[in-house]
Amino acid sequence: MLPKDPNDGRAVIIEIRGAEGGEEANLFARDLYEMFTSYAARKGWKVELLSSDRSDLGGINQVTFVVRGESAWSHLKFEGGTHRVQRVPITESQGRIHTSSATVLVLPEADEIDLAIDERDLEVDVYRSSGAGGQSVNTTDSAVRITHKPTGTVVTMQDERSQLQNKARAMQVLRARLLQLAKDELDAAASVERRAQVGGGGRGEKIRTYNFKENRLTDHRIGFTIYRLADVLGGDLDDVVDALIADERGRQLADGDRDQ
Repeated sequence: MLPKDPNDGRAVIIEIRGAEGGEEANLFARDLYEMFTSYAARKGWKVELLSSDRSDLGGINQVTFVVRGESAWSHLKFEGGTHRVQRVPITESQGRIHTSSATVLVLPEADEIDLAIDERDLEVDVYRSSGAGGQSVNTTDSAVRITHKPTGTVVTMQDERSQLQNKARAMQVLRARLLQLAKDELDAAASVERRAQVGGGGRGEKIRTYNFKENRLTDHRIGFTIYRLADVLGGDLDDVVDALIADERGRQLADGDRDQ
C-alpha cells in the first residue's frame, strides 16, 4: 500500500505570476491560467477566481484562484514551480524567439479548524481599489491587505465590491499559506521543497518548458516530453500529469523497498 497524501480531497489554491520576460511573461501567465481552468473543466472541477490583476496588453500580472474537486489536489500538486516559455512574442517585430517565465504556487486550502489565527497577530489595512477597471473595481475603500505579523505573510484582495468579501477571501488565502508554513516547520525537507517550488522565478529554475516552435512540452523533473503543446495549453494535461503521478508512485515504491 502506497502512503496516502494527507491533502488528498482538499481544494487547491493556485497563484500564478508573470516572472522574467516583461509583458510576454504576463501573457504566458494568462496562458497558464487558461490551461488550468480548461483542465479543471475537463475534469468536472469547480473554479473560483479569488483575485486577478490584468496587465496592459491583456496578460496577467498575478491571479489567484481555487479549484474544487475530489481529485484536484492529487492532479495539480505537481504544477508548482517556474514554467518557461520559448516563442516569438507579439511584441517582437523581428520574429526572434524569446524565453520568458511565470511562477505557479500550489497550496492545499486550509479549513478554519486546521489552525487558529490570533486576530492580534493581524494587521488589516483598507484602501481604494485600483486596476484596469471593470465592474469589480470601484472607488470605495474596499480593498484589503492583511499582514500576519509573526511570519510577515501578506495577502491583498480587491476584486470584490465589499470590504467584508475581500477580507474573507484574503483570510482564505492566508490560512492556506500559514497551514503550509506550519507543516514546513515540522518537516525540514518539505520546507526546502516549498522554497524550491517557485524560487526566484528565473528561467534557469524551470520545472517545465513550453516550446512553441517545436510544439513541445518538456517536464524537466522527470525527463518527460510531449509534442502536443497546443493540446496541453488547451487543457489536455492528462498525459503530463499521469507521467508525474507514475513517477511519484515509482519513487514511493522504491522508498518502501529500501525501508524493508
